[in-house]
Amino acid sequence: MRKADIAEFFRRLATDNPEPRGELDYLNPYTLLVAVVLSAQATDVGVNKATDALFKLADTPEKMLALGEARLKDCIRTIGLYNTKARNIIRLSEILVKEHQGSVPDRRAALEALPGVGRKTASIVLNDAFGYPAIAVDTHIFRLANRTGLARGKTGKTPEAVADRLEAIVPASYKPHAHHWLILHGRHVCKARKPDCPNCVVSELCAYGAKTTV
Repeated sequence: MRKADIAEFFRRLATDNPEPRGELDYLNPYTLLVAVVLSAQATDVGVNKATDALFKLADTPEKMLALGEARLKDCIRTIGLYNTKARNIIRLSEILVKEHQGSVPDRRAALEALPGVGRKTASIVLNDAFGYPAIAVDTHIFRLANRTGLARGKTGKTPEAVADRLEAIVPASYKPHAHHWLILHGRHVCKARKPDCPNCVVSELCAYGAKTTV
């Protein structure tokens, strides 16, 4: 996609949704981190149902440690891989208390050093909690980037490659919200099985060759 088309792509997304927001519920940087860890291979809706009660009990790492792994498992039992996720949340909470005075660090390296936290999770926390222009690539953004031509071919073979490419090509003025525009568009419009091309604001710029008509 040409540079001018990329700028127009994001201009249209911005016009259509000036104040995009992620769909995970959270109260502070710590609960955001927990919610994103829980969201791996799970839906935001399912995570929100579980964390509604959980965050009333534990909205800081200290309270999570007091809650304990067994009770945490009970709270998140409806979420896939809950045993592993509970163990990681307890471990990362211990690290936050011991090494970061109970606060979530705003540095990528420190975030990625936490159990259960990879590049995508770190990018979401940096963007949503601290306002950094990080772009997290999940399955929706990976699909959209390749399908539309924003980032595909050799550069689009892995989520990491797509993230690198997007961070290189997205105009600086759009970077703070780029992650949300892309994930919301991929989730609700540029869907996997049947993209809603007739109602897509960037359809004219998209390189997808099998656009839907109804």
